[in-house]
Amino acid sequence: MEIRLERRPTVSRRINISVRILAILFSLPFIGLLFAAYGVNPVDAYLRIFTGGFGSPYGFSETIVKTLPIGLCAVGLTFAYKARVLNIGAEGQLIMGSIAATWVALYSGLPQSVITIIMLLAGFTIGALWALLPAVLKSELNINEVIVTLMMNYISLKLLDYAVTGPWRGLTQWGFPQTDPFPSYARFPVIGGTRIHYYTLALLLVSTLILYVLMKRTKIGYEIRIVGSNPEAAKYAGISVNRNILLVMLVSGGLAGIAGVGEAAGIHGRLIRGISPGYGYTAIIPAWLGGLDPLGTIVASFFISGLMVGSDAIQVSLRLPSSLVYVFNGVILLFIVSSEVLARYRILFKIGGRKIWI
Repeated sequence: MEIRLERRPTVSRRINISVRILAILFSLPFIGLLFAAYGVNPVDAYLRIFTGGFGSPYGFSETIVKTLPIGLCAVGLTFAYKARVLNIGAEGQLIMGSIAATWVALYSGLPQSVITIIMLLAGFTIGALWALLPAVLKSELNINEVIVTLMMNYISLKLLDYAVTGPWRGLTQWGFPQTDPFPSYARFPVIGGTRIHYYTLALLLVSTLILYVLMKRTKIGYEIRIVGSNPEAAKYAGISVNRNILLVMLVSGGLAGIAGVGEAAGIHGRLIRGISPGYGYTAIIPAWLGGLDPLGTIVASFFISGLMVGSDAIQVSLRLPSSLVYVFNGVILLFIVSSEVLARYRILFKIGGRKIWI
């Protein structure tokens, strides 16, 4: 008997969706072993996770709250990943966006009537510029963007620490590493009694639709897909690979920067240490789970956010360590990334003269 992988002639949408669903299903038994190791019934844990994230009005609203930053980062990442530019720096770009929003809200002295729009513009601009350096290094010097974007995350964290423990530490915050509260006109309004800030929600939905149309219906999207699938063919066809690298990184970083503005002005109302609990890293999961499709990525972001909310709930009810949540997300990501092989290749079993494809 012979077993080998053969590249699929085409990868249909049905195959992409099926493979990703199977990846999640296959990951659950492995995560269940971790629950069992802590003396927790895996079935009970999964039921609590899903009811915690989706089974109550509060849990549902908190799932949407987490979907906003994760979704913005993830949609931007799909744009970059489609061009085969592996931006791992959404976390740092989000942090820089929150820092820019804080300066506008507390120190710019701009008129109250324009503060909100300037905060959003500043967040997008700084996030985009933070992504520009690795983009230039990749396009001009072919330096690995994974390493550069990852290292820049740590730089942004140190800048945040410096700001909230140094010159921007709030005079009324009893020495805690955070700024003074934003004035009311610099806070994003929320829906009802929830924490859903609808400026960011509107921007998430609009940016998703724009990127979907851009990627599916325009020349720019066609060029990005060609650059991602075959850079050499793109160059032969007269498509500028470097220009497209710069474009996708600027958009990706800008959307992550807006996510940071939303966290500062919509959730915390100030700049704090740890303003992002890893949203930029988490966004990598729905970007791949959604098949690098903006609409699919929004659905995947909502699903992953619900798992996070439910996972937070079981930390209290089942007394599980917080680190288990990161393991939970990491195992899902590992299975999703590994499933890409099955999406692009089919398994050939050759028994005698008979061939069987899976």
